[in-house]
Amino acid sequence: MIASVLPTYNRAPLTFVSGQGCWLTEADGRRFLDLGAGIAVNALGHAHPALVKALSDQAAQLWHVSNLYRIPQQQALADALVEATFADTVFFTNSGTETCELAVKMARKYWFEKGDAERIEIIAFDGSFHGRSSAGIAAAGSEKMTKGFGPTLPGFTHLPFGDHEALRAAISDRTAAVLVEPVQGEGGIRPLPDACLKGLRDLCDETGALLILDEVQCGMGRTGKLFAHEWAGIEPDIMMVAKGIGGGFPLGALLATESAASGMTAGTHGSTYGGNPLGCAVGLEVMRHVADPELLAEVNRKAGLLRQKLEGLVAAHPAVFDHVRGAGLMLGIVCKAPNTDVVQAGYDQQVLTVPAADNVVRLLPPLTITDDEIDAAVARLDTAAASLA
Repeated sequence: MIASVLPTYNRAPLTFVSGQGCWLTEADGRRFLDLGAGIAVNALGHAHPALVKALSDQAAQLWHVSNLYRIPQQQALADALVEATFADTVFFTNSGTETCELAVKMARKYWFEKGDAERIEIIAFDGSFHGRSSAGIAAAGSEKMTKGFGPTLPGFTHLPFGDHEALRAAISDRTAAVLVEPVQGEGGIRPLPDACLKGLRDLCDETGALLILDEVQCGMGRTGKLFAHEWAGIEPDIMMVAKGIGGGFPLGALLATESAASGMTAGTHGSTYGGNPLGCAVGLEVMRHVADPELLAEVNRKAGLLRQKLEGLVAAHPAVFDHVRGAGLMLGIVCKAPNTDVVQAGYDQQVLTVPAADNVVRLLPPLTITDDEIDAAVARLDTAAASLA
């Protein structure tokens, strides 16, 4: 007999009832050190006082009015994002998946309005993850994502990750856009080198194709800059943002230049909940913290400390781990033991990690994690690895 909650998740036997900072409390009273942060969502940790206050204050005034009317909180957050990034305009959603849907529509509408309605092809890459909507699974293209859901949305070309020659051969005057994650998350914490991202920007400029960056997982301070592409010194035409932008409240945003967004006029897209007062009040508070240069400097310092300790962990357990990769506080340990066994062993030691493709265990702690908590996390992972060896 089917469960009342559709059984699409393989859930761990854990039920968390409260959280504070980097810690989650299970129903039985055990405290877990959270290195997953809700899959890079709780950027400022659990129950951050400033976010609790922003949500509570707004909830006492106004929850929802719809986008039939002006929403001051939405305007303020859009202004903050425009001021801090390449973007000229922002559309708010409830999730990263919805930003992918709009990114695809925006890129194709851009060319339609330029009189090239056949220019619909979007190039994406193996190992990518762009959500689970029709456009998202078509962009990823893997059998795991698309099997049984056909026919998939047409107009996507998939290339090997990091194959420059294949990209140059594939891009043409039929290419509307190139869609890429600066750091693949679900694909196993695979950073795109800065030189590759610069080359991709140059190639798009040469051919006229729009560059769409998916920073749903790697954005909002996760890599030590507000957005990961900043390390390469380039700017996209369109960018998908979600997860950390709401600090735990469902919120997403699509950022774009005026040119890229030129086809999206009144009536071409919409959202009932997207950009509601509650979400944007929280998102604005998140931006005030995450865009702070002092916080970003601390992310970089703590990322160096965590990586150093993880390198030592790998060296101490060569039968369990292979190497560390990633950027900032978006790190992956490539495992020799099955990554699901490593995650389970972590549960036994009350530390939470997240599995990914390529036999990787992801570490995506809150950006507010302390040095002492880093020490405690690595100690627990050390004990977990010893139990597997």
